[in-house]
Amino acid sequence: MIGRTVSHYEITDFLGKGGMGEVYRARDTRLDRDVAIKVLPAEFARDDDRLARFRREARMLASLNHSNIAAIHGLEETPEGIFRVMELAEGQDLSERLRAGPLDLAVTLQVARPLADGLEAAHETGVVHRDLKPANRKIAPTGEVKLLDFGLARAFLGDEEGAADPLNSPTLTAGLTQQGMILGTAAYMSPEQARGRHVDHRADIWAFGAILFEMLTGRRLFEGDTVSDTVAAVLRADLDWDLLPDDTPAGVIRLLKRCLERDARRRLRDIGEARVRLERWHEDPSAIH
Repeated sequence: MIGRTVSHYEITDFLGKGGMGEVYRARDTRLDRDVAIKVLPAEFARDDDRLARFRREARMLASLNHSNIAAIHGLEETPEGIFRVMELAEGQDLSERLRAGPLDLAVTLQVARPLADGLEAAHETGVVHRDLKPANRKIAPTGEVKLLDFGLARAFLGDEEGAADPLNSPTLTAGLTQQGMILGTAAYMSPEQARGRHVDHRADIWAFGAILFEMLTGRRLFEGDTVSDTVAAVLRADLDWDLLPDDTPAGVIRLLKRCLERDARRRLRDIGEARVRLERWHEDPSAIH
């Protein structure tokens, strides 16, 4: 694909591959800007269910308009295939940043605040991400945070037809259950998601807590030698709060514990609550205690 021109997009670089498509950097020759394009693989384009899901995902993304969510510019269907044109988010993803070790408290809260803000906007539109992880958060050199890849997201208000769709995703992790496929990255799955049960916005709140924990500690909250081991840890392992730095404020620990309640009914009810706390702490660091 690199070096080819599809429609009016010149493909310049390969960015990544997942079960729902390949992602390339491209030059929009009409508007003279760089974009990301996500190409649906040819074998998927012949599958009516996958094609419908790709279009539905594009429509869902178009409903999101927030500075911390990578925007969709268009959906193109050409003789060469079908692809989605996205805002190109520059910078380092959070997983790369974390390879160097944990972030200090101030940076952690600075990164967490726009994530909560973007998630709140998505949830208010009726969208659950379902696959939050450090790798789909880009941090620009300016410090701006972008939330990427709603590839597993679906509207959770009145859009249940895809709940049991056995669609390979970039992070499909386990087998079919009575309720449907288990989708998501194992280390950041909520317990209800790991069990293949109905998923709503509270799954994203769990993942938000797991990412916040990892930023503070430099370690994943749940790990295992295999996907099955990791899922088992999500479901049953004790949460080791002693891994948190000794100077972690009590307010942050309380927020983490509310996000990481295994019983979704006892979990933080709305990511907006986390966003409000983070904003207050930003305005008045003394309030964090």
